[in-house]
Amino acid sequence: MKNKQINVAIVGLGFGAEFIPIYQRHPDANMYAICQRDHTKLHQVGDAFGIEKRYTDYKELLRDPEIDAVHINTPIQNHADQSIKALRAGKHVACTVPMATTVEECRQIVEAVNETGLTYMMMETVIYSREFLFVKELYENGELGKLQFLRASHQQEMAGWPGYWEGLPPMHYATHCVGPVLAIAKAYAEYVSCFGSGRIDENLISKYGSPFAIESCHIKFKNSDLSAEVTRSLFNTARQYRESFDVYGSKKSFEWTLIEHEPSVIHTGEVPKKVTIPDYAHLLPQEIQGFTTGGVYDADDNQHLSFLQGSGHGGSHPHLVHEFISALIDKRQPFPNARQSANITCVGILAHESAMTGGEKINLPEFTLSNI
Repeated sequence: MKNKQINVAIVGLGFGAEFIPIYQRHPDANMYAICQRDHTKLHQVGDAFGIEKRYTDYKELLRDPEIDAVHINTPIQNHADQSIKALRAGKHVACTVPMATTVEECRQIVEAVNETGLTYMMMETVIYSREFLFVKELYENGELGKLQFLRASHQQEMAGWPGYWEGLPPMHYATHCVGPVLAIAKAYAEYVSCFGSGRIDENLISKYGSPFAIESCHIKFKNSDLSAEVTRSLFNTARQYRESFDVYGSKKSFEWTLIEHEPSVIHTGEVPKKVTIPDYAHLLPQEIQGFTTGGVYDADDNQHLSFLQGSGHGGSHPHLVHEFISALIDKRQPFPNARQSANITCVGILAHESAMTGGEKINLPEFTLSNI
């Protein structure tokens, strides 16, 4: 695809609209089409951004031969089916998290990538956030020393979100805390053991049969002496929104701030130091650097809830777009690719299964570990 702009279609225009101007300004992308079932929303967004090609029918969109790639931003229960259909239709896929809701769906996506030779990338925001890029830089420069232990959490009150979230097992949406601990170590999860704790309101339990207020999972890394602990809550737990990860090294350790918008901490032995996390816009093409600190949802009365609660997702959106587009241009695998995305996603799915059986150790399936 060298010397050719990638024609991108965005599917789902709630949170998905955040990415439209980034693709429009990326030098190697062409924001070609949008798709939304609601006609009013479709034309409102299309008119606002000057996008001519508009679809209300996803199947019709996939028949358009001019589309090279789709970026899926629909409800989580649609991710796997829409990803598989796009790959089978000859389109590259970027998909918001999670990859799927079952291990079998993850397997089918990896299988579709194997068979078609097309590209799949799960658009996990935390591993392209400025916080993660800061810690990654410290680690790669040798400042942390040997990694000794990793911890992450994602605690978020989901009251008021669309109905399909109600009673969702906490670990079924765990990629924001699983992703960074695996990504910093460039590792794969080999097996998990998870415990549930507490109990959500009875009216929330019936939809998914999941009673736990909090699920906490230990992850053993493959071919490594490392393990990690991740914690997730969605309902009936009093806590300010927090997506966090802590990295403990032999020379230095990084701990995410306990309170949003306050400094994180670097530990060097007995001396802690508060640090201001820098922005990493310089890693991006100049045309999209401004999107690390601003986007569509800038006005106070026009904030998408996921963007507001996540503090702009750490400036990750243009990094995600650039990784996906540059991988297509350079004909390389993006991070995370299909196998890596399946490993991250299956950790959460199997962690909940473990919690429901009292902490049983469960191995990750081989398709999430072997080479594509």
